[in-house]
Amino acid sequence: MRIYEEKPSEAEIDKAVKVLRDGGIVIYPTDTVYALGCDALNVRAVERICQIKGINPQKVNLSIICRELSWVSEYAKLSNLYFKLLKRNLPGAFTFILPTSSSLPKIYKNRKTVGIRIPDNAITLALVEALGNPLLTTSVAIDEEEPEYGTDPELIAERYEAVADLIIDGGEGGTIPSTTVDCTGDEPVILREGKGELQE
Repeated sequence: MRIYEEKPSEAEIDKAVKVLRDGGIVIYPTDTVYALGCDALNVRAVERICQIKGINPQKVNLSIICRELSWVSEYAKLSNLYFKLLKRNLPGAFTFILPTSSSLPKIYKNRKTVGIRIPDNAITLALVEALGNPLLTTSVAIDEEEPEYGTDPELIAERYEAVADLIIDGGEGGTIPSTTVDCTGDEPVILREGKGELQE
């Protein structure tokens, strides 16, 4: 499904959200790389994504996409210091690791932390807004030898058609992931340098 970032079609977004509400897996563009996602509150769909990516949710941080900062405090514990940090840097190419709150399903609880993203991408934000709750998100794998299989929507479709219920073509994707920032201590710590440049 082709959606233009300049003006995402409401009808197309609604079709994608129906797939998400039915527990489906959608591939969509973000402000960094293409990602696999599902309704973050649908445990069965989250388990499916973990299986596809070979992720053990007990050991790996799961990340969710929120529509805006007001959503974040519902799903993660956010101190005043970190609220200001997120406000300065979002929407943007960052994943902020925060302690989880009780609103997330049990599959997230065992890790005690959750990655929070608010990408600077109109398609992603329109999806989350129409869904009404966060998306679980995990990057499409970028192969160094064949990066186009992670950036070209047609080639992504070829690779993932057996596992994704819908692939959104939002144009050419990037290859640099988000900058990951650990916000569980007294000071922010950059765990992975990516596309975003942190304004502290």
